[in-house]
Amino acid sequence: MSSPVNAQDVTNTIPAGPNGPAATPIVIAVPKEQAPGEQRVASVPEVVQKFTKSGYTVRVEHDAGTGAYYPDDLFRAAGATIASGRKELLDGARIVLRVQPPTVADVDQLAEGTIVIGFMNPANNLEAIARMRDRKITAFALELVPRITRAQSMDALSSQATAGGYVAAVMGADNCPKFLPMLTTAAGTIRPATVLILGAGVAGLMAIATAKRLGALVEAYDVRRAAGEQVRSLGARFLELEINAEGQGGYARELTPEEKAQEQQMVSAAVARADIVITTAAIPGRKAPVLVTKETVATMRPGAVIIDMAAESGGNCELTRAGKTIREHGVLIIGPQNLPARIPFHTSQMYAKNLQSFLSLLVDKDGALVTEFTDEILVASLLVHAGEVRHKPTLDLITGGKP
Repeated sequence: MSSPVNAQDVTNTIPAGPNGPAATPIVIAVPKEQAPGEQRVASVPEVVQKFTKSGYTVRVEHDAGTGAYYPDDLFRAAGATIASGRKELLDGARIVLRVQPPTVADVDQLAEGTIVIGFMNPANNLEAIARMRDRKITAFALELVPRITRAQSMDALSSQATAGGYVAAVMGADNCPKFLPMLTTAAGTIRPATVLILGAGVAGLMAIATAKRLGALVEAYDVRRAAGEQVRSLGARFLELEINAEGQGGYARELTPEEKAQEQQMVSAAVARADIVITTAAIPGRKAPVLVTKETVATMRPGAVIIDMAAESGGNCELTRAGKTIREHGVLIIGPQNLPARIPFHTSQMYAKNLQSFLSLLVDKDGALVTEFTDEILVASLLVHAGEVRHKPTLDLITGGKP
């Protein structure tokens, strides 16, 4: 584990209570997300109320929660102050809670030493990260939170992937020209649709569970053998190949060329018989692996649907176009972006609780912001601090690997 990070500039505290000494409260700021299509908000009234009862001062930018159906009045009732603009929001704020990564313009509005917590998308946000370094901002990236037991309540990647898997299954059903469940009617028996899930991580398992609830026959494939037990527990058929590609941190390792050929043959046969294919396979920091080639798409049934959850990182289907819906060989190929934002009420709620748990690591037993980031979760997720990029892979991208 990396050596402790000194944070001597962190001095604000929450009040010690009615019988304790007066102290300057920590100000938490929740801005309105500006990214196109982003409806989520980084905190919700339920969590804000807990913050204010603990002594924090919480400011929420006007209409920050409107897209997620949390109006300003609910935040006021929870004890937050509604800020009319960014200047009022950020004045004196020590902690800024975000969903999407800050832009360079966002960073320029922050005071030196401000702590920013949220998704940072480091590999694709290098300019803003360099600006945070130069302005001595402290940034924690939630996608870097280690997948260990005590960090489960802070695992925003998993909470949002759960929502993504659900939305993908519903989207598949909405675009499929068939009933999903088996139906016995006066006009005859309708056979259930077949749904294939490629990748049985958090998103894939939720897609499996949702498709099963809708009555479909569900098959699933994952290169990690350990995923088979979870797939079967949900009532789906697990497609097995004699390959074990278990990697570090619960992710799959990259397959060898021989393994890829075996995988492709089995997956192609399963894709060809499916009515809905939902792909979820991703490798952190790298282009998504191609699981469905254009030749395989040509073998699919007319009216079949592909929901490519990896569209934003290149796509698991060779024909996927991020943010687009296309039709090839009678097959509908959908490359959705930011699926969790499509059910923003609950995804904001889940994300806010992830942030609440994470924030607890930054406050000591006396209610003061910690002066050293020694906790292994903080060390792993610390992206920028004290004028330095602390996450080495991101630092290498910024510097080209030069010291």
